[in-house]
Amino acid sequence: MIPVPTGVRVWLATGHTDMRKGFASLSLQVQEVLRRDPLSGHLFCFRGRRGNLLKVIWHDGQGACLFTKRLERGRFLWPSPADGVVAISSAQLGYLLSGIDWRNPQETWRPSSVG
Repeated sequence: MIPVPTGVRVWLATGHTDMRKGFASLSLQVQEVLRRDPLSGHLFCFRGRRGNLLKVIWHDGQGACLFTKRLERGRFLWPSPADGVVAISSAQLGYLLSGIDWRNPQETWRPSSVG
């Protein structure tokens, strides 16, 4: 899990992104498409066309970090391009990276009584 400092926002770039992009071109996409500052310390997430690959770019104050995660099975749940730029919480990012529906996480089991 990415150590997300308090106060940092997580932004999802809706639609799909060319996963061949690296630091420079993803930062440019943050500036031009998302209309945000890539050096702000916020996390910016991009998903590939197939939906099983995710890239996160983050500037930690010293330099740019690029995290990549690929799901072996399933897809990352992603907002539609019509939603525009979507901000999520760091807890929702944890769900997203685990392949769980971050929009509506469900408990799988809850104890009915103590003991």
